[in-house]
Amino acid sequence: MKSKRPQSSRSRSKREEVTPSRGVFTRRALLVLATQAGVLGVLGKKLYDLQVHEGDHLRDLAARNRTSKRLLAPARGQIVDRFGIQLAGNKVNWRALLMPEETTDIHATIARFGQIIALDDRDQARIERDLRHIRKYVPVALKDFLSWDDMARIELNAPSLPGVLIDVGTTRLYPYGPQLAHIVGYVAPPNERDVASSPMMALPGMRAGRAGIEQTQDDLLRGAPGSVEMEVNSKGRVMGEMDRVDGQQGDEVVLTIDAGLQQMVLNRIGDQAASVVVMDCRNGEVLAMVSTPSFDPSLFDSGVSHAQWIEWTNNVRTPLINKTVAGVYPPGSTFKPAVALAALQSGLVSPQDRFTCPGYYDMGGVRFHCWSRWGHGSITMQQALMYSCDVYFYLAARKIGMEPIKAMANGFGLGTKLDIELPHTRAGVIPTPEWRQKHGFHWNGGDTVNAGIGQGFVQVTPLELATYVSRIASGRNVTPHLVRKINERDSEHTPLDAAPVLDIPDAHLSVIRQGMFDVVNAPRGTAPKAKLNIPDVAMAGKTGSAQVRRVSRALRESGHFNSMNLPWEERPHALFICFAPYDAPRYAIAVVIEHGNGGADAAAPLARDIMTDTLQRDPVNHDHAPGQAVADAE
Repeated sequence: MKSKRPQSSRSRSKREEVTPSRGVFTRRALLVLATQAGVLGVLGKKLYDLQVHEGDHLRDLAARNRTSKRLLAPARGQIVDRFGIQLAGNKVNWRALLMPEETTDIHATIARFGQIIALDDRDQARIERDLRHIRKYVPVALKDFLSWDDMARIELNAPSLPGVLIDVGTTRLYPYGPQLAHIVGYVAPPNERDVASSPMMALPGMRAGRAGIEQTQDDLLRGAPGSVEMEVNSKGRVMGEMDRVDGQQGDEVVLTIDAGLQQMVLNRIGDQAASVVVMDCRNGEVLAMVSTPSFDPSLFDSGVSHAQWIEWTNNVRTPLINKTVAGVYPPGSTFKPAVALAALQSGLVSPQDRFTCPGYYDMGGVRFHCWSRWGHGSITMQQALMYSCDVYFYLAARKIGMEPIKAMANGFGLGTKLDIELPHTRAGVIPTPEWRQKHGFHWNGGDTVNAGIGQGFVQVTPLELATYVSRIASGRNVTPHLVRKINERDSEHTPLDAAPVLDIPDAHLSVIRQGMFDVVNAPRGTAPKAKLNIPDVAMAGKTGSAQVRRVSRALRESGHFNSMNLPWEERPHALFICFAPYDAPRYAIAVVIEHGNGGADAAAPLARDIMTDTLQRDPVNHDHAPGQAVADAE
């Protein structure tokens, strides 16, 4: 049996070296493990924060990478007539939009789009303006009124048009076009001031009212915006619609207008430059308001060409102006009832007082003529109204002065700015010495004499004339208005006979009404052509012929002057005011035919025909449109 040999010193030294190496390795492993644990802890903490604290936010960010949300312009509210017939509505409009947040180079995308669909200078200017003023999430309208070919080209080139999409919106529709343009008005794309006043106006498809009811009721007609959420791919191309919340359509505005009667009036006027107002004299509802010539309001939505604008503005018959509220004319003899009422109210003239008319009135070396060269002799107030005697009213005006005449005229709506729901209305002028002095001139007796027959500086609008005759007929301070309802809410003016009674003795009004009755129905009245051909219905009225140029004394006394031989723009305006039925007034009408020459020959027959149509249609006593919507003139 072999005995163990003792280990050498070399072996012992190797074993002694192993022990410290294992200690170093253990410490390193622990250090690595600790580092790993720390890193894992940080990562865990980060993951916890991402999932728990920031989870909702990150989910929103992820959703945004695949969705796009934008606001939608609401449909504009309808405008309808008193029977619910649409006067302004909406129709489909296909358009191209650009989502700025979905393209990396906006101008490059627009340039590429312009190579596919032509953009004119006006389009380019509008796009640049929108890019400056709107927020990134609001789309920019590139082109409206796309055709099917346009949309096909855009879809075909969609990969090279990031952020561009085809959208369907609405544009304004005016079924009656020029026939109601001055009342309804029109809309146009918003300008910078509109966008600054309301961010909603920056939305594609939004329109701002620029005239008529569209302008005055703009806030109510706009509505509230909606929204749409779409799924998009990594290049921003729309893949589908995920959610939609439609906007709230604007309010429906119900007008007092009868569209059928409006058409009848237009048929009667023909191609004359004229203005007509038909009112319910019991509450001031305007049933027809016609100003001719007119214009097509739909052109403003898509853009009026320069040539069209020049044609309108150069037309001497001013188609863009609503002459019923913005046209001012000398009222001529239609002003005489106001002078008569002022004379009665002053107490200086009674209905029985007689003034003598020899055919002229001399004052201060100036001769003022009556329209009748032979005069009317000794006449009372009622006869003066029937004959429309100028000399009687020269003398009456001279006796009472201008201040009482102005007060009475203003009280009946003449020379005042009437509170009707239309923009750009004007007030007429009832002059006084003080008014004349403010204009740097001295007032003289001749100014008062001229004003007594509605000439000189006296000016009124057709709407003022209609209000004036309505107040004479009803004895109430009626206010003209066009809005009957907003949705289902009635106007405060709608109830009949709600207007306050005028502070005028009924006996005075009776004298005026009787004089106006005689104008139409008495054998020697000045307007026999205005007599109604309706059994048991009579109309009262007053003629007027307003000169627009001075006629010399020598020419008048020669007996050879005929204003019809003058150029059209130098002929007198023809006017007529009336109300009917006489014994129970319901309708009042004012007619002004520009340069129509004679109120009795031109305006009175036209007013008769319009009153006949109105009474036969009788819109204020119908809950639905009576008869045909369109009636041809006889």
